[in-house]
Amino acid sequence: MTVRLVPALIATLLLTLTAHAQTAPPPGIPAVVAKARPAVVNIATRQVSYDAFLKPVPAQGIGSGVIFDARGYVLTNAHVVEGAQQMRVTLPDGRTFPGKLVGADPVTDLAVVKIEGSNFPVATLGDSGKLEVGETVIAIGHPLGLEGGPTVTVGVVSAVGRSIEDPGGAALHDLIQTDAAINPGNSGGPLVRMSGAVIGINTAIIEEAQGIGFAISIDSAKPIVQELLAHGRVVRPLVGIVPVSVTPQLATAYELPVERGVLVARLDPKGPAAKAGMKPGDIIVAIAGQAVKNLSELRVAIARHKIGETVDVAVRRQKASMTLKVTLAEMR
Repeated sequence: MTVRLVPALIATLLLTLTAHAQTAPPPGIPAVVAKARPAVVNIATRQVSYDAFLKPVPAQGIGSGVIFDARGYVLTNAHVVEGAQQMRVTLPDGRTFPGKLVGADPVTDLAVVKIEGSNFPVATLGDSGKLEVGETVIAIGHPLGLEGGPTVTVGVVSAVGRSIEDPGGAALHDLIQTDAAINPGNSGGPLVRMSGAVIGINTAIIEEAQGIGFAISIDSAKPIVQELLAHGRVVRPLVGIVPVSVTPQLATAYELPVERGVLVARLDPKGPAAKAGMKPGDIIVAIAGQAVKNLSELRVAIARHKIGETVDVAVRRQKASMTLKVTLAEMR
């Protein structure tokens, strides 16, 4: 049977479809950029060091940041402002302000800078806990100090919950991995989802790889920001070790007794762990009865306890298992 639609009905259907299509169009990348870009600032720093002959050697650095509070508070990376004696913060609209460091936390590589003024554009801090792998994200920043305002790159969320460590013992956790291009100078700039909300702070790349960059998740950053605003630093308990996550590969290579845990590479000789009898080569496997499989879990387990509290730390020392009582000190 053939169905024929009268002209009036066709016109009604077309109007209905058109109206539906115009009610909630998906935001395009230019619209998202227009929303977030005005709050992305360039941070230029100036430091003075001394050479072997004690002659002052001025040095400059560049980075990015994002205004998250209309009072002029800027979120960036701690390594962007490390050692800075002077800071100049430039907005995309061309306004420039001197920057003052409110506080920095090298452990999480986050810092807050204050600029004095009014009518600041503000970016919305989103919810990184709802991110999905494969979701489109946009990195905005000032790579290489190029003129003309912030640069925009687009990619996807490659993975969430990543951790990266360096041989010196520094580590970052709860990172968002993305293939959006991140270059020197992008550090401290925002990673934005298609709603226009900031869900990460761009912080690191793997130079020998292609399309592997990392951003600190905004859910991890929010409590750090509150601590920096309140105290200028983050007060946290200290164990006094240089830790390394144990993996099955590492365990096989070095014939370790367990495949998961945290290896004690070095200790502060005057720190809580050393005073409790811990030794280099020990592997921490639990804190206060809570299993610890990697450095991220160790950090979370310690954060649940207060400075001055004595906790049971289960370790493996070669083939022996033991429990040490460690009194947590304040990290300074």
